[in-house]
Amino acid sequence: MSFGLNRAEVIGRLGADVTISNLASGGRVANMSVATDESYLDRQSGQRIDKTEWHRVVSFQSGLIDMLEKHAKKGRLVYVAGKMQTRKWRKDGEDSDRFSTEILLVPGGRVQFLDKPAGTNGNGTAPANGDDAPAAAASTETGSIPF
Repeated sequence: MSFGLNRAEVIGRLGADVTISNLASGGRVANMSVATDESYLDRQSGQRIDKTEWHRVVSFQSGLIDMLEKHAKKGRLVYVAGKMQTRKWRKDGEDSDRFSTEILLVPGGRVQFLDKPAGTNGNGTAPANGDDAPAAAASTETGSIPF
């Protein structure tokens, strides 16, 4: 009997607005890039080294794509949970294969925005009277969470 666990979780900032593409089959696909940052002290120089790692995130789920289209904007802090997938393809006219490893958002996966959109009070509207209080807690089936 064989079994395994394929799960990936990242918290980071979106490097660009989500990209939505139409497929020949009639469906849609959402692509995002999430940057995670870490730092460490270099033993030799004693200086702090900052490192950014980029993660590709993909979803084919129509409800999730609709939510991402509205909320997944550059700079937003996001939590993503899905499974790792490596795709292989070959470009026309090239002799070698190309590979892309990404986090695939499958049913049971999760996307949560951990901040509120810039210039809003968390529900998509401008704050009233300069009040910048978070919106009331709410959760939706598409994976959006309170800000």
